[in-house]
Formats: sequence, C-alpha cells, structure tokens
Amino acid sequence: MKNRRTLRPWWVVFSLFCLLFMAAPGQASEITPFVGSYKGSAEIVDADGTTTPRDMSVTITETKKGFNVSWTTTTYKPDGRIKEGRYSVDFVPSDRPNVYAAAMARNVFGHEVQLNPMKGEPYVWGRIEGNTLTVYSLFIDDHGGYEMQQFDRTLAEGGLNLSFSRFRNGTKSRSVETFLEKQ
Repeated sequence: MKNRRTLRPWWVVFSLFCLLFMAAPGQASEITPFVGSYKGSAEIVDADGTTTPRDMSVTITETKKGFNVSWTTTTYKPDGRIKEGRYSVDFVPSDRPNVYAAAMARNVFGHEVQLNPMKGEPYVWGRIEGNTLTVYSLFIDDHGGYEMQQFDRTLAEGGLNLSFSRFRNGTKSRSVETFLEKQ
C-alpha cells in the first residue's frame, strides 16, 4: 500500500500536465471569434468610378488543422446578367504567429501545399491581427504583371466590416467596403 500512495501523487500530477497540454489552444484558436456565417450587399467601385451592385456572403469555420474561409459573390450586371463566384480556402498555421498558409493542393506525399503563382495559380495566405482577419491573394499574369487582392474582415457588433481592394501592377482597380451581418 505504501508504494501506491507515493506513486499516486506523481501519477496525478503527470495526468494533469498531459490534460493541460492537450487542452492548450493552438494557433487556429485565434479564428474562434470570427467563426460564423455572414451576409451583406455593396456597391463595387471600379477604378473609373463606376459602381456595380453585389451580394456577398462568407462562412468561416474551424477545421482540424486550422480554419476555412468560404465566400460567394453575386454580381448584377447592367444588362441583366447575374454572375456568381464561389471560393473556398483552407488555412493552416505557418511557422509565424497568426500567419496562415493556404492549403489549396496536395503534393505527391499528400501534404497540403500552396498553389504555384508562376503557373497562373493564386498564392494565398492569411493573417489575424487584433480583430481583423485578412486574406491576401497574389496572381502573376502571363506577362509577369501581377494582381493583388486583399480582404479585411474586421469583427464588429452584429457581424463583420468587409474591406476589399484589388491592385493591378500597383494601381488600385477595384474596392468595396460594407457590413456583413452575422446570420
């Protein structure tokens, strides 16, 4: 009996340590305040000053290894056409705090990797800074020029403030700011 009692406190301390270590939040826990579905509408402003109405929605979810951002945009053209775009990107923690790599493809070993911008694919990454989740997308065109998109989604009462900008070769070509209501 005496040996059991001397081992028991050690075992309890070891068990508690293991439980605390396993329960410690990882980097992906930074996404928790953003998790949810959001919807809104806006007028997209092009570089020439023209505007186009657009409906937008975004869903942010935690995943086993990080988080997912899925969004839809519905554009209403002046001639009556409706154009819808759907996008979804998984993000995993990088070696840098609060910076996340997009896991958009799998390599030959089954590991999640970035796409290759030199092949015309977008290079995507995200970061969480304070109450803002930012997603960046870099595209390199066939002539070596580039397009950079930035989506800032900032926590606000009842939803998210969305700020989107697109730059082509350093010149802003499109922007939008709107509120997306949490559903």
